[in-house]
Amino acid sequence: MDLEKIIRDVPDFPQKGIVFKDITPLLQDGAAFRLALNRMLKKYLEETVDKVLAVEARGFILGGVLAYKLGCGFVPARKPGKLPYRTIKEEYTLEYGSNALEVHEDAVKPGERVLIVDDLLATGGTALAAARLVERLGGEVAGIEFLIELDFLHGRDSLSGYRVNSLIRY
Repeated sequence: MDLEKIIRDVPDFPQKGIVFKDITPLLQDGAAFRLALNRMLKKYLEETVDKVLAVEARGFILGGVLAYKLGCGFVPARKPGKLPYRTIKEEYTLEYGSNALEVHEDAVKPGERVLIVDDLLATGGTALAAARLVERLGGEVAGIEFLIELDFLHGRDSLSGYRVNSLIRY
């Protein structure tokens, strides 16, 4: 199955000049969704992963399933002000602006191996912020896993030193 052909391009979203990679057609296709998650998962089945940290919102869909299949905990990384307990924050830049991520201050324990999951690698700012949050809490980044990578934005370059995997590359 060619997963790349299932992803839909949406021009000028969220703003003019951006071509958004819409994963909802893949999510709606049970066989494609299962295949994608199984391919993302298999690299980590023989490793110790204590937590999966996923970035809102589409990363939650992927990360929740991977945490369940790995039998480990799940950490939601959210935009500021969305989590109910005390948090730590890391700011980052996007290809079309800036933002920040927060996690609960007790989300990762020192020494825990954390797999970071998101749907898309663009400039790498979001994933780097997630990795910094893990490390600030004393965790170790086991890997950073993406469904899609936009090669032309060179986001992988900002993640040097981390194990980065992408299932689909454009």
